[in-house]
Amino acid sequence: MSSTSSSTTAALLAALADGSVKVVDLTQPLSEDTPVIALPEPFANTPQLSRRRLSRYDDAGPAWAWDVLEIGEHTGTHFDAPIHWISGKDGKDVASVEPSRLVGPAAVIDKSAACAEDPGYLLTVADLEAWEAAHGAIQPGSWVLFRSGWDARAQDAEAFLNVGPEGPVTPGPDVEAAKWLGSERGITGFGVETVGIDAGAAGGFDPGFPVHQYLLGSDRYGLTQLANLGELPPTGAVVIVSPLKLVGGTGSPVRVLALVPSS
Repeated sequence: MSSTSSSTTAALLAALADGSVKVVDLTQPLSEDTPVIALPEPFANTPQLSRRRLSRYDDAGPAWAWDVLEIGEHTGTHFDAPIHWISGKDGKDVASVEPSRLVGPAAVIDKSAACAEDPGYLLTVADLEAWEAAHGAIQPGSWVLFRSGWDARAQDAEAFLNVGPEGPVTPGPDVEAAKWLGSERGITGFGVETVGIDAGAAGGFDPGFPVHQYLLGSDRYGLTQLANLGELPPTGAVVIVSPLKLVGGTGSPVRVLALVPSS
């Protein structure tokens, strides 16, 4: 390791120690009560987390406790790999994603006020361009994170999924913004606070679920059910994404952390 690399690492460790860089957890708690997406018939649905006890300091294991988990790949705060969607079916599984792409700068697009007024708010290319006019071009390798304020609903499944007479009503990108995310700026991925990377109404778009279609079809990745995006600045944070290295995995529950300069 060069002296420059060593000093850079030492500076980061010192900043973490003295609090000038803080670690923000962007992950929702994962439990049997975590909301999961609900698809209409005849589609198969992912189960909620369940667990079966193996031992708890008893005859089956006198000095240890452990359980068996049943959990869908796309449960809770989770990562979408390209093979999750038909447009990326020949792309990477979770285990094949390069580690260098799991760490990158965050570009936080805050539309929480607009989403409070309109729960079905659609993020547009104009929104993305307005953000760049204020903060500079989104860097290659970035995670674009859409702050909608939806994380406040995460412990109330009915409010979080927000299913109305016409289906779920949740914010997300429109079709043109989805194309932009899949083709512009060389981003690594797109993250949201909602149950999926597409808007609730996106099944009726042309094409349906365009963020899945364009993002995952372009070797870019998704993050869902994020928390605490309000603690991140528009620029300057670094995101660390840690999915399971699951061979053949279409997705994975994930712990997402951000390194944020203290103000």
